[in-house]
Amino acid sequence: MIVLGLGGAVGHDPAAALVVDGNTVAAAEEERFNRTKHAKGMQARLATQYCLEQAGIKPSDVEIVAYPFAPVGLGGPARWHYAWRHLYAPDRALMALADGQRRYRRNRRNVFTMLERVGIDPRRVRFVPVEHHLAHASSAYHLSGYRDAAIMSIDGVGEYCTTWFGHGADGRIECLKQFFAPDSLGGLYGAVTEYLGFEMLDGEFKVMGMASYGDAGRFDLRDLLAWDERGFRVNTRLVNCVGLRRYRHKGKGMWFARKLVERWGPVREGDAIDEPYIHIAAAVQKLLEEVVLALMKHYLGDRIAATGRLCYAGGVALNVKCNQRIVQALGAGRELFVQPAAGDAGTALGAATYAAQQLGDAIKPMAHAYLGPEWSNQEIEAILRRRGIAHERCASITDTAAELLARGEVVAWFQGRMEFGPRALGNRSILANPADPAVADLVNAQIKYRERWRPFCPSILDSVAPSILGTDHPSPYMTCTFDVAPAWRQRIPAVVHADGTARPQVVTALSNPRYHELLRKFEARTGLGVLLNTSLNRRGEPMVCSPGDALDMFAGSDLQFLAIGDLLVRKGR
Repeated sequence: MIVLGLGGAVGHDPAAALVVDGNTVAAAEEERFNRTKHAKGMQARLATQYCLEQAGIKPSDVEIVAYPFAPVGLGGPARWHYAWRHLYAPDRALMALADGQRRYRRNRRNVFTMLERVGIDPRRVRFVPVEHHLAHASSAYHLSGYRDAAIMSIDGVGEYCTTWFGHGADGRIECLKQFFAPDSLGGLYGAVTEYLGFEMLDGEFKVMGMASYGDAGRFDLRDLLAWDERGFRVNTRLVNCVGLRRYRHKGKGMWFARKLVERWGPVREGDAIDEPYIHIAAAVQKLLEEVVLALMKHYLGDRIAATGRLCYAGGVALNVKCNQRIVQALGAGRELFVQPAAGDAGTALGAATYAAQQLGDAIKPMAHAYLGPEWSNQEIEAILRRRGIAHERCASITDTAAELLARGEVVAWFQGRMEFGPRALGNRSILANPADPAVADLVNAQIKYRERWRPFCPSILDSVAPSILGTDHPSPYMTCTFDVAPAWRQRIPAVVHADGTARPQVVTALSNPRYHELLRKFEARTGLGVLLNTSLNRRGEPMVCSPGDALDMFAGSDLQFLAIGDLLVRKGR
């Protein structure tokens, strides 16, 4: 069966994924092709075309189109809860009850228009709407390889649901508990993200990084959220508010109220990391961790105890600090699987895998996240020649790059198929020697052009990861932080955060043979089986996709070396 999944149904991060006979053969975000960060308000047209081309499939071969947004009837609690909680904005409340399917109808209409543009007849294919959080759940559970597991999905909002707990067994998914908008942990965190001067749906990871510098005890956030282990209620007089309650900043309506500004002071502006904002970041991070852990224990504790497994997706699942707390709470011998594209892009995978499983296909586990496009050496060299760029073909690009890195150079590394999800995993990366404490400032200031306090991640050989991280918990996708062993913190300071943690990618020869080889050769030269790894992009831009993207980024930064396929491009000095 050929199933096309389309993600980003709530207006951001559109993506496409193709599942053929239960096997994920391609997946990519639209932003990587159109070069517009998060591709808000767009459809996954270019990503869909890529998936079909990668699989060698004609548009007419597609049998199922699965979409992670479904109709929600009046018979359940979702629309009633939304209306009741929005009585202060009666237009919102009335619309939820009288025309609660309007977003679904609009989304379906836009998807059908896009399908026609790529040559897929929407009247011929079977269109399968999948509830948004069910798609998140499927993206984690069906691709985890676990037969039996607890499942959790937390984000801003889907149709109406914001927080979802369930259980998967023998391919079937059961919902145990849901919470509905405006009561949203992701929404609350996003509102504080806006107050801290970042963009919602983009800057939450910056807040998470900022939190490490602050003291959570300096701010009391109890007024923002009433909660216990059974549930929570957001104070919409302060955050997650709509209509006239929303504070306007520079002409834009924010997801927090003027009352919040009156309590905390002016909205943060600029790139400095300073008080009191670092303490607010620490406080909201601590609040998120406490609530997620309490709800998880209450609704999934018995399932986790029985299965030893938890599958997790949704935008909040990208909060790696909270994930560390989850792993610690699970205890020894238990595992957390976070789908690497846990945000809304990943619902393309979730919708496709859910529809495929429901229609009889057995879903194969996710072996890696390298699901995007790739270019051959011949194609790369043709582009270089067309642009008149000098280059050299290396007998061993891993030898050449390892030598440069050991000398202290920073190397752009463009290899193989592009990663699916927000993390660079060694195919679209900027690499450096983590032993140099100054290299982080150099990369932030002169290459990425981002805030100087932003942390970097390590890619670690599987052979040394347990000694560095003190655990053998799987960590292939940079979805969790771990405490770095004290003996290693001074050896690799450029990838250890202010709180002594790191967000690692553990690399195996099976998951990425060429990157694993580079790490081994770097270890042979330096004694360190670790590299600083950050995404190959500049601030505000998507991760590079094509050789042309990589060359543009290379030319527009202080990068001096680009290892692209088996070719090396150097800048003159």
